[in-house]
Amino acid sequence: MRGLVIKSTGSSYIVRMDDGSNAECRIKGNFRIRGIRSTNPVAVGDFVQVQFLPDGTNWITEIEDRRNYIIRRSTNLSKESHILAANIDQVALIVTVNHPVTSTTFIDRFLATCEAYRVRAILIFNKIDLLTEEELVHLADLRALYESIGYPTLAISAKDLNSEAIHAEGNTREAINALLAGQTTLLSGNSGVGKSTLLNALFGREMTRTGKISDAHDKGMHTTTFSEMYFLEQITNHISNAGALIDTPGIKGFGTIDFQKEEVSHYFRDIFAASRDCRFGNCTHTNEPGCAVQEKIITGDIAISRYESYLSMLGDCSESKYR
Repeated sequence: MRGLVIKSTGSSYIVRMDDGSNAECRIKGNFRIRGIRSTNPVAVGDFVQVQFLPDGTNWITEIEDRRNYIIRRSTNLSKESHILAANIDQVALIVTVNHPVTSTTFIDRFLATCEAYRVRAILIFNKIDLLTEEELVHLADLRALYESIGYPTLAISAKDLNSEAIHAEGNTREAINALLAGQTTLLSGNSGVGKSTLLNALFGREMTRTGKISDAHDKGMHTTTFSEMYFLEQITNHISNAGALIDTPGIKGFGTIDFQKEEVSHYFRDIFAASRDCRFGNCTHTNEPGCAVQEKIITGDIAISRYESYLSMLGDCSESKYR
């Protein structure tokens, strides 16, 4: 029978069958090594075939071809990948200017991966209620940067989502509803940026646990320990056209995988656009003469933070880095 994987704990999976029932399923050990170099060969969002045995055990026997997926380098096994979710329409990357700080390198690596796997990306800046005047200026600068590249952004206070008054952007609850309607959306971000708080606010009840920020390091603590899909039809304030949200555990870093050195610039929209005017077609934008990218960095048309992120991803392409 066919079903959709809606929850993964690492050792078992909850599959929503086509008849609407849920089944707890497992995969056999040899399933993990059939040409799949991933710590989780089955991911939330996968469509699978399930075999029900007389003894009550349920086995996932086949994964249907994926439309797309978001993948990162596993932190435990450097040669392995970890699939965050499959068959998604878009990613909502939750980021914070402070409490904790989300680095632009993390943002850029995530966006580049979305480009590589052709998944639409949205940046949601959370915890604006905690920001100082100086930090609000920095937030405005970041939003202007990413919007100029073509990424939609939104600034919110997730904990006040259902009570905050209309402000400069209008009703943020309505803006988020409009972004999510009819879409399968992956929620991702560093630990502590407020993904669980946003999820609970959207559904109007506690769907997942929220955690505190470490006072000593101003860093988030893991509260979501597994990936799970939530259907928007369950939302108290109904979102039309349904859709789904996939919540994932917070991640500290974003190691890229399977990128060729000559392809990295293709996944940075601003750098790729400028590279058309480079003197050499195989320009790496590091030390070649006639590099249009370097010229635009000098003029300020390409942000230094974006270029530094690009260089960090070039470093990922070195096999020695992960030996």
